[in-house]
Amino acid sequence: MNTLTPRFWAELKSPDFTRLNVSRSIAVLPLAAIEQHGPHLPLSVDTDLVNGVIAHALPHLAAELSVLFLPTQTVGRSIEHVAFPGTLTLSSAALIQAWVDLGECVVRTGIKKLVLLNSHGGNVSTMDIVGRELRARFGMTVALVNTFALPMPAAVQSLFGADEPRFGVHGGDVETSMMLALHPERVDMQQAKNFPSSSQERAHNFPIIGNGSSVKLAWAAEDLNHLGAAGNAAAATADKGRAVLNASGQALAALLAEFDTLTPF
Repeated sequence: MNTLTPRFWAELKSPDFTRLNVSRSIAVLPLAAIEQHGPHLPLSVDTDLVNGVIAHALPHLAAELSVLFLPTQTVGRSIEHVAFPGTLTLSSAALIQAWVDLGECVVRTGIKKLVLLNSHGGNVSTMDIVGRELRARFGMTVALVNTFALPMPAAVQSLFGADEPRFGVHGGDVETSMMLALHPERVDMQQAKNFPSSSQERAHNFPIIGNGSSVKLAWAAEDLNHLGAAGNAAAATADKGRAVLNASGQALAALLAEFDTLTPF
């Protein structure tokens, strides 16, 4: 990658926007959270992970690809974690207003392609609403992307237990491994353990409600596990985390290259 290619919105000067080819530029708004992730991980996990995926994508972006990463929105919709001290959350109404307002700011520059890049499951429903609002109100082409749903090579998937992708949804093997790769000093592996999720029992006993696709149950973190995490954090390693980050970064870069060539609606 050409290191002179601007990548971060906040680092530009206002006149720089007049020199951008806005018809071929993509803005990316990272959406994250500050919330509990069990007794072994810091509140910053979702923010650290989305920033880490972006950092791993940068070397794979072609110099001619005009992508600008907006400032990460560090506080999201985390009402499912408020039983645990330290969690920060905003109302859905406040987030919709803020994220739509930011989209409007992007449109003012002439950029009409936007990626909402989210690392927190609790933001998904709000992000969906924002994407449709931006499309309807400003004619933007909006891609809604979850970092945890980026494609993973089979070799990376095989590093984790068969049940982990489905049930290890919060502070489990994947997230703990990624944090060990990014910020090992923030991880307390003495507190990491296998945090079984109540959803595993439902999967065995309720063929429709528990099949993982037909029904969504509204849950709070303590409903899954009283310690606020779900998944086998004890199995986490930095090597596995690096594998996920590298694959996620490559997938995000490939997605942005595809989005660049996508004809707007």
